[in-house]
Amino acid sequence: MSSHPPIVGSPTEAPLADTVWATLWPDESATQAFASALADALQSWPGGRDACIELRGNLGAGKTTLVRHLLRAAGVQGRIKSPTYAVVEPHQAGHGDAAWPIWHFDFYRFYDPQEWEDAGFRDIFAGPGLKLMEWPDKVAGQLPPPDWVIALDAIDEDQRQVRITADTARGQHWLTAWAAAHPGAAHAL
Repeated sequence: MSSHPPIVGSPTEAPLADTVWATLWPDESATQAFASALADALQSWPGGRDACIELRGNLGAGKTTLVRHLLRAAGVQGRIKSPTYAVVEPHQAGHGDAAWPIWHFDFYRFYDPQEWEDAGFRDIFAGPGLKLMEWPDKVAGQLPPPDWVIALDAIDEDQRQVRITADTARGQHWLTAWAAAHPGAAHAL
């Protein structure tokens, strides 16, 4: 049992509308185009640079590929490594006053949610920066509610079915704006 206070409290606002935005990426160039548009949006949406985004999907679904394209589009320079063994890779996007931190987590190798607490990730999540999380189910109950959940399903070698849902009020606001600006299927459940 942790002696730390939770980093998020119980929601006090009305439940969110269950809007889903879905599309099919026919190839990696579609993934790259999505990542570029998302990087631009996150930098313009209020609070977007501090978003928490969960990436869900089986091995090989394209989660890390999406993150690499997103980081490049956000302005991350240099080598972009997968955090599979390191668990977290910190990045800096932009320069000078436009710089912002991005944290890429991969919890695949966690076997107990308590490992999250033991690793000291509470401070990262309480601080500024975009948090991108692969395999969030491995640390169930430790993470704050994600603004977005991006679920990827590999149809074949190239195609990916994509579904985005929002778990916060600001994430819902962003999803509504996203659906209005981008082709795809958006609907309420």
